[in-house]
Amino acid sequence: MKRQVRLLGIDDAPFRFCEQYTTIIGVVMRGGEYLECVLRRQVTVDGTEATQMCAEMIHTTRHRQQLKAVMLDGVCLGGFNVVDIDALSTQTGLPVMTVTRDKPDFKKIKQALQKNFKDWPERWELLQHGELHTVQTAHNPIYIKCSGLSLQEAEDIIKLSTIRGVIPEPIRVAHLIASGITRGESYGKA
Repeated sequence: MKRQVRLLGIDDAPFRFCEQYTTIIGVVMRGGEYLECVLRRQVTVDGTEATQMCAEMIHTTRHRQQLKAVMLDGVCLGGFNVVDIDALSTQTGLPVMTVTRDKPDFKKIKQALQKNFKDWPERWELLQHGELHTVQTAHNPIYIKCSGLSLQEAEDIIKLSTIRGVIPEPIRVAHLIASGITRGESYGKA
């Protein structure tokens, strides 16, 4: 895989649950070294259109033809607005992976869904799609799900795009921009 492969990293901005919408930021990078473009959309907090908004972001960028993969900071944007990574991969023709620093606590997630959403079975089903893989890094393991690419291809992309720490640069930079525009200064880990 070429070091300058174009990757899109997507993360949501910090929000409060009393807010109706939150911003999602997409960052197009060449590998993990060169920032080419920043994209922005909004999703409803705890809504159901995150997959559609990510697909729209991809389809409307001028970098669409050069993109080789999409990386999401987790499978949800704006609370429990779940991204269907299989549908996103199919709609865009691109491989999609989720990356999380911490292993999801599926028992707590299911309880939160049951407590707060009438459509919790549909959201829960989307969250269950795909196998959760543990990927060892030089520091701590990360947890990923993949659609449209093999685990080995996903690991290759992660290694290529991770400069320091464990989170690939496209996701890390999207996180920094999203938190910076919302709070006035970026902070926290992706």
